[in-house]
Amino acid sequence: MSFFDSSREQSKMENMFILLLMIASACAYNWPSGRYSIPKPKTGCPSGWAEGWRYQDNEDNRNINSVSPNQGHHFFGTFSSNTKMYYCTKTSYSGSRTWPQGNYCIARYGDSCPTGFCTGYIYWDDEDNVNVNSKGGVVPDGVYDRNTKIYYCCRSDGSAYSRINMPANNPFYMYKYTSRCQHVRGMNDTVESVKMDDEDDRNNSSDNGCHPRKTDTTEVFYCYYSTLPS
Repeated sequence: MSFFDSSREQSKMENMFILLLMIASACAYNWPSGRYSIPKPKTGCPSGWAEGWRYQDNEDNRNINSVSPNQGHHFFGTFSSNTKMYYCTKTSYSGSRTWPQGNYCIARYGDSCPTGFCTGYIYWDDEDNVNVNSKGGVVPDGVYDRNTKIYYCCRSDGSAYSRINMPANNPFYMYKYTSRCQHVRGMNDTVESVKMDDEDDRNNSSDNGCHPRKTDTTEVFYCYYSTLPS
């Protein structure tokens, strides 16, 4: 082996070692303190968190529900002409870390947001005819009757391009806010979305305050974080 080949091989090993250190460092972080909710991925909720779900009866007539990507999304739930969304909720205040500055949202739980977040909501005017909305388990703060109102906590006090420290041992979701998905150290991020076709007649869907990125047709945008390959 030549000197240059040996040097390149050593450089590769050093880069791999640095990458492994970065991943190990990111994995060492626990979830920030406080109470809050995030969407449940197919891989499940963080250990010890409560789980729950909301079933929304969407528009019956010429329904245009969709999930993106249609093949290969990572949501745990049911997405057809109606929507069943699952959530993971941290119900205790445990933890010593505060949420880092950045540009992202989480779902509110416990009547208030962690320090540094502003709050707001999204309101879905669900199907009026023979409405069968339901819920189970622990869900984010909101109003869950014939329609659906969910409260969120968002912040935009840092750059989405700066990598924040979060638990990187398992995939998770946060919500997209005013820019691209927030970078997280040791993880890949991709945008996914859920579009729920709300009531066509006398529609009262609305939003207010600080809430995840959405369209007028109540398509909400999520950030899926997956672990980097070893």
